Amino acid sequence: MMQGVEPEPVPSVGRGVLPSFVGRIAVVTGAASGLGAAMAHTFAGAGMAVAALDIDEPAAAGIATKLADEFEVPTTALRVDVGAADSVAASARHVRLTLGGCDVLCANVGVQQFGAIDRLTEQDWEWVLNVNVLGAVRTVREFLPLLRSRTGWRRIVLTASSSVLAPGVRLGAYQVSKFAVMGFGETLREELAGEGIGVTILFPGGMTTRHLESSASARPAELGESVMEPDDLEAMLAHRPLADGDVVTPEHAVRRLLADLIADEPYVVTHGSYRRDYEQRRDAMDAAFDRMEAR
Repeated sequence: MMQGVEPEPVPSVGRGVLPSFVGRIAVVTGAASGLGAAMAHTFAGAGMAVAALDIDEPAAAGIATKLADEFEVPTTALRVDVGAADSVAASARHVRLTLGGCDVLCANVGVQQFGAIDRLTEQDWEWVLNVNVLGAVRTVREFLPLLRSRTGWRRIVLTASSSVLAPGVRLGAYQVSKFAVMGFGETLREELAGEGIGVTILFPGGMTTRHLESSASARPAELGESVMEPDDLEAMLAHRPLADGDVVTPEHAVRRLLADLIADEPYVVTHGSYRRDYEQRRDAMDAAFDRMEAR
């Protein structure tokens, strides 16, 4: 229980220098595995208390126990379904009562649905947008009062995707949702700047995780089974072939996250070889401005 404990100040320091995070509290959704678990491990390793939230409560509890044993920091775990507003609200109440607040909020949600645009069903779109977009919105809405109740250094991390920077085929619903997360984060950063709450958008590339498995198991039964046609993955990989370094461990992906949060960076690109694709799109947008200004 950390309620009432004043966190140590986090000074403005150079990249790569980590200040004391003793007394700070991190909340991570999707913390049971993959990127979320790696984030939780990073924060606990820096001395922060951690709330591990996930729809897979036993796995989240296992992460919380492991972090408490390894780093001797307070932890808590709870089942949360970010697709349901009441579940997210209950998780915020739980964190306030058990840990006392929130200094870092990681709205790390993302279910995946492959499929060509003309094959994606109404249920596919409903599921992906509800979890990935509204799930992030609900998480911020419910935890923002906890962030505002704290003082000093506070951060929000929103997990987008490298596919926002270099879109591929057969990922339409997922990419649309992550474009929305980026837009949400950019607006949120502007609105919270005056309160000293930084907002960072994370663009992870491919990772060795249980993402597809956990996505399929999280889909509500009433929406039907998550279907991936045999040619979906083949078409996606043919459109953007993987290069060395495009698939890494989650731990590698978050290796500089704390330093970037200290520096209040608006964007964090974790890894991958898609810079050329991003630059082609940027150049095309620049050209559109040039044509507009020439008329």
